[in-house]
Amino acid sequence: MTFFSRVLLAAMLLSASLMVSGCSDTWQGVKEDTSKNMNKAGDVVVKAGEKLKSE
Repeated sequence: MTFFSRVLLAAMLLSASLMVSGCSDTWQGVKEDTSKNMNKAGDVVVKAGEKLKSE
């Protein structure tokens, strides 16, 4: 393997590892946002149900 091939391989592996770690962070953010939104929606439904009961 020539020097250039090794450098190119190392750069490709580094790029792949950075992309995978970025995707992982993005996925965690999506899961957290979805969880927060579901909790808020649940609170709204509960409050609406309580309001209907009291009327």
